Amino acid sequence: MERSRIRPDRLPRHVAIIMDGNGRWAERRGLPRTEGHRAGVEAVRATTRAARELGVGWVTLYAFSSENWSRPKDEVDVLMRLPEEYFETELEEAIRNDVRIRTIGRIDRLPAHVQRTMGDAVEKTRNNGGMQLVFALSYGSRGEIVDAARRLLRDHEQGKLTPDSVDEKSFAAFLDDPELPDVDLLIRTGGESRVSNFLLWQIAYAELHFTDLMWPDFRREHLEAAILDYQGRERRFGLTSAQVHGNAD
Repeated sequence: MERSRIRPDRLPRHVAIIMDGNGRWAERRGLPRTEGHRAGVEAVRATTRAARELGVGWVTLYAFSSENWSRPKDEVDVLMRLPEEYFETELEEAIRNDVRIRTIGRIDRLPAHVQRTMGDAVEKTRNNGGMQLVFALSYGSRGEIVDAARRLLRDHEQGKLTPDSVDEKSFAAFLDDPELPDVDLLIRTGGESRVSNFLLWQIAYAELHFTDLMWPDFRREHLEAAILDYQGRERRFGLTSAQVHGNAD
């Protein structure tokens, strides 16, 4: 893939990725499913590095969903070790390249060692102003919206807001990360064509890119292909083509 084909002036500001297919990738090779998750870490490294070099401002990775807790214990245990393995080598690079690490999800449900690892990465990169790399951990979008409603109700009980003062912008301030911008491009690997309770609020007008490629095989050229696909589309945000081009009746 030739990088010159990508238009820097039309880059998606926020790319979100559902990293699907790790288990199936391993099973097709006669390996335990856990080996697929470990292989997926290299895809995370390659993809986030490529996104930063291309100039993407925000990347959100669906690393562990709230539904993943129901998986077999040995698989969950491996998934809970991956953040430490990842940041053991990648945190220094993130610091060096001005990348800021952020998290969304019910982090308090994670084991203490994962909370420490993520907290350390968040704190050490807090003042970085480059690419914002968001890990969705113990995350489900319906849960995020419910948690936001609870926070809003607490503020209402304390007299900080009234029902009439609530609009989309003010409600978004109660989400897990109020600074998280709307998603421009949502990528899902693994051959499935659904959004799986991921960033439902933020993907309202996202362009969707689905690929049969399993996540461990995802690399820079596949990210570039997704971005080129995105750049070839006409984003309407609910408008008709005529309205987009300014010639509506």
